[in-house]
Amino acid sequence: MRVVGRQCAIPAMLFALLAALSSYAQTYPARPIRMIVPFSPGGATDVPARILGQRMSEALAQQVIVDNRPGAGSVLGADAVAKANPDGYTLLLTATTHVISASLYKKLPYDAIRDFAAIMQIGSGPNVLTVHPSLPAKSVLELVALARSRPGKIDYASSGNGSAQHLFGALFMSQAKITLMHIPYKGSAPAMTDLMSGQVSVGFPGIALALPHTKAGRLRSLAVTSAARSKAMADVPTIDEAGVKGYAATLWLGLLAPKGTPPEIINRLYEEIARLLRQPDVESIYLATGTDVTITTPEQFGQFIKAEYEKWAKVIKTVDAQVN
Repeated sequence: MRVVGRQCAIPAMLFALLAALSSYAQTYPARPIRMIVPFSPGGATDVPARILGQRMSEALAQQVIVDNRPGAGSVLGADAVAKANPDGYTLLLTATTHVISASLYKKLPYDAIRDFAAIMQIGSGPNVLTVHPSLPAKSVLELVALARSRPGKIDYASSGNGSAQHLFGALFMSQAKITLMHIPYKGSAPAMTDLMSGQVSVGFPGIALALPHTKAGRLRSLAVTSAARSKAMADVPTIDEAGVKGYAATLWLGLLAPKGTPPEIINRLYEEIARLLRQPDVESIYLATGTDVTITTPEQFGQFIKAEYEKWAKVIKTVDAQVN
């Protein structure tokens, strides 16, 4: 009889737990949300994050604080989220770097897949193969020829070891069969500053950074990294079109939460953010930064992250990329 009593109590306990979770989801959020961006301010990820944070604050009637924590190829910011309470009040707005770092670094303080709950993908877009005007290369093939004549003498800037810019450049070198000198910076802003001044000759910045300086003549954009042309720079060819066949690399943006975050909270965030991203003015603002709005469900984003992890693991092994 005692066993039977305990068995009867289990469904009641589960019902009470589900009811509590449902009530929690209905009152969420009850205080400000911290959205950690593991990159420096002003970069390709930071701008969409601030747009989204502002709109989320209005929709949820709670402040969404954008907290930039750059360092170690997004590892520092991701680690902070992995160790945060899984209550929906600490989120990670990350990018392709999240899965790149998982293979590039020999040891991480978290598991890039298992220690996070996928919320959704929010955007995607290419980076831009850009050179300083002083470099005598006006096309991708001219840059390739120049690099072959000066092996290891032409440098390229990235936003840091393990960043998307780092790996996009490594993939370009591998497929173009050239050698460039990698110069890592602590963020996109200082890398762009030295690229514009001519301290470094080549870069792979996001469109939001490259576009205004290209229009002003301070930089020369040779090609975009994606498989298809960008609407924001429709006159600029892809690297594949420009002569390095098969090249394709895209910067995606997405939201993650700590493992164990209640599904009700995940779904609430997904529904609210999907509605915001579908607003025409938000799409227009994103496009101006070179980012296309991309909406996926939590399940789809979880599967996508796993596929991206496998893809970049193979690339890193092929190009023998290392954190230096």
